[in-house]
Amino acid sequence: NTINFNFFVCYRALIFPLLIRQGKPTPFFTFVLALLFCVFNGYLQGRSLTNYAAYPLGWLADLRFITGFLGWLIGMAINIHSDHILRNLRKPGETGYKIPRGGMFEYVSGANFFGEILEWFGFALACCTIESLSFALCSLFILGSRARQHHR
Repeated sequence: NTINFNFFVCYRALIFPLLIRQGKPTPFFTFVLALLFCVFNGYLQGRSLTNYAAYPLGWLADLRFITGFLGWLIGMAINIHSDHILRNLRKPGETGYKIPRGGMFEYVSGANFFGEILEWFGFALACCTIESLSFALCSLFILGSRARQHHR
């Protein structure tokens, strides 16, 4: 699970920004706050899983782990695919608002947010720790409010 968490953090922090063609500049203070949050959360999740979480011998075959892992995997796929759709909404030089189509955007206006929320609740179920649940709830409240703003 620590590998899964680190993979997504690397995707979100390193790969995704390099794929954006033209984006709005991020204020330095916002960048620093996001960096501090990710470092603290990564430490908290990693420490929780490596030092405090104790799993029974058959945990990887447990329905909670399997369901959580599948939720994490499906959520990540939705998130990455939705990011791809959003990155390719406009042709180079084109501006203005466009409504995304395809993928989960056919069912929910904030498909990228939905995918990430699903991802972290799957992670929480697979880990069954208070730290992973708190991160999933934090993601729900932060991304849920952003999704609502984007929907409006």
